[in-house]
Amino acid sequence: MPKAITKLHSVIISLASNYEAKKNLFEARARLEQILSEVTYSDCIRTRGIGTQRLCYYRNQLLFGSTTLTVDELTEHLKSIEQQMGRTPEARQQGIVCIDLDLLKYDTAHYHERDWERPYVRRLLPQP
Repeated sequence: MPKAITKLHSVIISLASNYEAKKNLFEARARLEQILSEVTYSDCIRTRGIGTQRLCYYRNQLLFGSTTLTVDELTEHLKSIEQQMGRTPEARQQGIVCIDLDLLKYDTAHYHERDWERPYVRRLLPQP
């Protein structure tokens, strides 16, 4: 019986943290590499928080990779990783973001449209 062909989907995921950021980004990358393949990263940059009263800096990075997961399965994994790493509504209200993982692109579909216009995302995307 022929082996089923599994389609690989290209993805871009935004990673951000403003609390123990180096440690949390390292942990998030390790978890993401368990569910994704062909993973590469942009540089990691430091930015000021947007839309928060808490004076803080974020570390931001983009992940470029591939997956056999559906978009819904991948989104569920991202939310699960966030929760496992301490993302709670209470922390969010206090302006604490242990980890924020946003799916920006899945094959040709774009998500989180406002994020695409953020200067740090534009800066981290590969330049043509």
